[in-house]
Amino acid sequence: MKERIAEIKRRRTFGIVSHPDAGKTTLTEKLLLFGGAIQVAGAVKSNKIKKTATSDFMEIEKQRGISVATSVMAFDYKGKKVNILDTPGHKDFAEDTYRTLTAVDSVIVVIDVAKGVEEQTENLVKVCRLRKTPIIVFINKLDREGKDAFDLLDELEEKLGLSVRPLSWPIGMGQRFQGVYDLYQKKLILFRPHSKQQDDVIEFTDINDESLDGFVGEEAAETLREEVGMIEEVYDPLNQEEYLEGEISPVFFGSAVNNFGVKELLDCFVEIAPSPLPRTTEERDILPDDERFTGFVFKIHANMDPKHRDRLAFMRICSGVFERNTNYYHVRHNRKMKFPNPTAFMANKKEILDVAYPGDVVGLYDSGTFKIGDTLTAGEKLSFKGIPSFSPEIFRYVDNKDPMKYKQFEKGIDQLMDEGVAQLFIRQENNRKIIGCVGSLQFDVIQYRLENEYGAMAGYEPLRLAKAVWVSAPSDEKMKEFVQRRKRDIAKDKKGNYVFLAESKWTLNMVQENFPDITFHYTSEF
Repeated sequence: MKERIAEIKRRRTFGIVSHPDAGKTTLTEKLLLFGGAIQVAGAVKSNKIKKTATSDFMEIEKQRGISVATSVMAFDYKGKKVNILDTPGHKDFAEDTYRTLTAVDSVIVVIDVAKGVEEQTENLVKVCRLRKTPIIVFINKLDREGKDAFDLLDELEEKLGLSVRPLSWPIGMGQRFQGVYDLYQKKLILFRPHSKQQDDVIEFTDINDESLDGFVGEEAAETLREEVGMIEEVYDPLNQEEYLEGEISPVFFGSAVNNFGVKELLDCFVEIAPSPLPRTTEERDILPDDERFTGFVFKIHANMDPKHRDRLAFMRICSGVFERNTNYYHVRHNRKMKFPNPTAFMANKKEILDVAYPGDVVGLYDSGTFKIGDTLTAGEKLSFKGIPSFSPEIFRYVDNKDPMKYKQFEKGIDQLMDEGVAQLFIRQENNRKIIGCVGSLQFDVIQYRLENEYGAMAGYEPLRLAKAVWVSAPSDEKMKEFVQRRKRDIAKDKKGNYVFLAESKWTLNMVQENFPDITFHYTSEF
């Protein structure tokens, strides 16, 4: 019992979110570097990838230099077990990111110093704030010219609605960047590009100590003293409780590509970030220290290793202890299952684990048993809340272009749709397959993966639809009548639920008025 509680308290499970190109994957790499999990970081450069980033392991990610799938990495640091979930930044993959946010206990938001707060960051932070997820902000790329640090703090408060508290402060930027002053631990860290560790750390309990001038120059030292004085006047000291409630967000400055400012972020993070938090189910709240095992699947990834055609279900453990080769209850299938080779992750490196605790993410080999949102328990019937599928806005008919590869095409579509990156609808009028996505880049990814992982050729045909929404009715008769009258606009999703395909927003509004008994749902979670 004591050992289990100690293991739970040691866990720190968080997601890294940002707009594309803010340096999120690079920051992930450098956290792994400082955590001793990798020896050499891969540079993430669009099409010139020599060593690809550790967390980007799909072939299409390597080619395009962007993250399109969430990857999970774990390492030990200062007695804590750190689980990082690196998410796609591109808005076309936002759905994967939203679901991943259900599996983390806190987030680090990465902001580009030159671009400031961007649209996708606003959307993701909105989701975090709704859930009161604790947020730390890392302002990246200080080795380049960018916005004034105080202006950025104002932007974080105005655009993201965050109350902020700087815990490190930059000395210059771009060509004039000399380092950061760590306000949390009262020390100066001098900038040396590309050093693996910071050897130049000088402790200053009193920033007015004149020897500071000798390290950064008189003018920069004076500016730093003035700015730190303003920070101490304007901002209250960090209150950890307020951070854990999602009411205040610590802010750090650095340059991830130069390994700079990352260690300070990591040191503070492992100290203040929450250990695993409770989760909500339809039936009751699940506390991490509950003895009975519970967990939910928040992501499925087909072909982690194309040679073996394996699918992995990513499961977040919420309570109890998960043990290899133990029978667990699959709630949706109403049957017991055991897992002989559950895996721990280091991006695409996987190792079999014998035991895992709340906060950990475990990979379960899956032959089609799991769907996103599935629950495993020690025997209790539970259903976790808050793992939605979003209503898509871009649609295309998808056809098999090679009749000889029918089986491969069907299997590929089936498995890729289970990952939740896009949704499959079968039009009831003509049985044609329609793929619906949140962003158009997903169509390229699906086509590429069908060809490269399944050997199937897919073709698309444009389809003019504004929205696909799930429908429910108070009785079978009402649903039957609705389906009969709007037959050409009706499809079924992969689970067999009815979906209304609206050609325009006007059509959707009109149908809602004409059928007051029918409820229209914008996420599948109803």
